[in-house]
Amino acid sequence: MTTMEIMGANAKAAARVLLTAGDLKNKALLAIADALIENCGAIIAANDIDIKLAKENNTRAALIDRLTLTPARIEGMADGVRQVAALPDPIGTVLSGSSRPNGLKIEKVRVPLGVVGIIFEARPNVTSDAAALCLKSGNAVILRGGKEAINSNKAIADIMRNAVEKAGLPKDCISLVEDTTRASSVELMQLSYLDVLIPRGSANLIKAVVENAKVPVIETGAGNCHVYVDDTADIDMAANIIFNAKTSRPSVCNAIETILVHKDIAEKALPAIKARLDEKNVVLRCCERSAAILEGVEPATEEDWYTEYGDYILAVKIVDTIDEAIAHIAKYSTGHSECIVTKDYASAQKFTDEVDSAAVYVNSSTRFTDGGEFGLGAEIGISTQKLHARGPMGLNELTSMKFIIRGNGQVR
Repeated sequence: MTTMEIMGANAKAAARVLLTAGDLKNKALLAIADALIENCGAIIAANDIDIKLAKENNTRAALIDRLTLTPARIEGMADGVRQVAALPDPIGTVLSGSSRPNGLKIEKVRVPLGVVGIIFEARPNVTSDAAALCLKSGNAVILRGGKEAINSNKAIADIMRNAVEKAGLPKDCISLVEDTTRASSVELMQLSYLDVLIPRGSANLIKAVVENAKVPVIETGAGNCHVYVDDTADIDMAANIIFNAKTSRPSVCNAIETILVHKDIAEKALPAIKARLDEKNVVLRCCERSAAILEGVEPATEEDWYTEYGDYILAVKIVDTIDEAIAHIAKYSTGHSECIVTKDYASAQKFTDEVDSAAVYVNSSTRFTDGGEFGLGAEIGISTQKLHARGPMGLNELTSMKFIIRGNGQVR
């Protein structure tokens, strides 16, 4: 057996233990949270190595921000684990029940998926978020992060594995693939021990997983998100929403990449929006009509409408109607999060009815597409597909179901 196959077999065995772990799961989660705080110095020392290498490789500032851990962020990671521990355990929940005419009692109950594989990029906090959610939902997890965060991920994974073992569960409930070559990534995509594989990161990563995986995949993370400013919009509200949705953390998947502005409000709205974005030196790539209104902008190309920048760059397009805005979103969106800013109820209803994304907002920043903000605790990712989960993936989305049938001798 290869190292990966041994890891998979051990995870499968750990998943069987988790089926009946009960309150031990919460004990392990609280132990993880405490251990993260107690070992904060060791985590930051490992993270410093990753940051140093990233800077030497001229990594973009936005990606370095995603990579960076601070005491406050580690405290946030620990809090996230505690929040997951405090959530109701989904396993064993009876979803429905019925009695058949022949006396059979049938229940549909939640059960774990089994072994979950997660491939992600330069966000070491994903290591603890993913492990906590998988553990609480009764799943063993095999984590495979990018080379940019390998030292941070190794430190966090070792701390979690030790904490889980001290709490009385197999340490192989949580595993980390330490080989960051493409070969290890492909091997994980084809590992028969996995029940599901979840990629979390760039569009290129997700595409590679979908094309190469031989196990079921849940697509997450690609976020080409939009704000449409309707002709009845409150301009100050629109500017504030766009400023937050673009600049509060431009590297994350729920940050917007394109704004669409109705032609009847463009001359007033665009200068106000640009004034706010100038506070963060956001580069605007504009269609011809919007470039004629604004100064100091760059021309947009067809590629810009498809691009998830992950940076302080925003595409801008003037549209003639709400139908044109919806059509643009349908063509270029990744199905993550979209927003309309409007005072008109009919426009809001039309937008929420016709825009086919995981999260559709009226008069609110797309930055709320998040498991914690939705009250789900930490999330495993934002699913942009429709099967088997969509939107922020919390505990319930990491479960399957089975039927339990009780009889007293019935035969067919």
